[in-house]
Amino acid sequence: MREEEKKRTSQTKVQQFFRKRWVFPAIYLMSAAVILTAVLWYQNISNNVAEDLQNNQDEIALDEQEAVEVNATKENFTMPAVDAEAVNVVKKFYDPNATTEEQEAALVFYNNTYRMNKGIDIAREDQKQFDVVASLSGTVTKAEKDPILGFVVEIEHENEVVTVYQSLAEASVQAGDKVEQNEVIGKSGENLFNEEDGNHVHFEIRQAGTAVNPESFMGKPVTSIEEAAEEEATEEEVSEEAPAPAGETEEAPAEEEKPAEEAPAKDTETPKEDTDKSEKAPESDKDADKGAE
Repeated sequence: MREEEKKRTSQTKVQQFFRKRWVFPAIYLMSAAVILTAVLWYQNISNNVAEDLQNNQDEIALDEQEAVEVNATKENFTMPAVDAEAVNVVKKFYDPNATTEEQEAALVFYNNTYRMNKGIDIAREDQKQFDVVASLSGTVTKAEKDPILGFVVEIEHENEVVTVYQSLAEASVQAGDKVEQNEVIGKSGENLFNEEDGNHVHFEIRQAGTAVNPESFMGKPVTSIEEAAEEEATEEEVSEEAPAPAGETEEAPAEEEKPAEEAPAKDTETPKEDTDKSEKAPESDKDADKGAE
């Protein structure tokens, strides 16, 4: 009996508790607070995970960019032949600062005219055909046959540098192709422009449209061309801005001009004496004739 009474009293207390007006609203508010807290917590975790993924992707992208830049700077100009040891430079670049003998050897005779060689001509000693490769990685901008130069391939690189390959018997690339360093782009051949060198490839390096000596940059990166141009420009500026010794530039011309002015006066005087003698000579001849009469 007592147990039943206890159960009844407990049930009545629970019923009385739920009959109060504030119980259910309080339960609803607590439930809403728990759900809202769970949603916010989940969103915070999702945002953190997304940020971590984005940061990781950015770091990976930066690492890839740095790796590409490092690899790009490590690429140096190479001889445009599969076997660089099997070929030789048979005609050098025309250098204005070279000796007269070297300049004459760097001339190309075509159509009864001597022309300056703007690159180097490479050939095998036995005059056999060889595979021509890209000296640097880049994008092919031209690949076509010229009736005088043979097949011509031009590859664009960074820093406005372009490598040119002429006198090819055939080209294995097309404009728009991306080539890697030492990738075969064609085969050596002969052309009408330089028949003297036989089977060869004409190789040029141009920076902003200006041809430079390829042999000066073999084994060096692309940036070395700009560095050399900047050094040459600074040397020219220094030589132009260098002041002349004081006193010499003003006095020396004045001293040199005086003899130059006096010298013609002496020269002009001597013809006068000659003319006077020549004018008097006929008179003396007449006198001599009169005396003879």
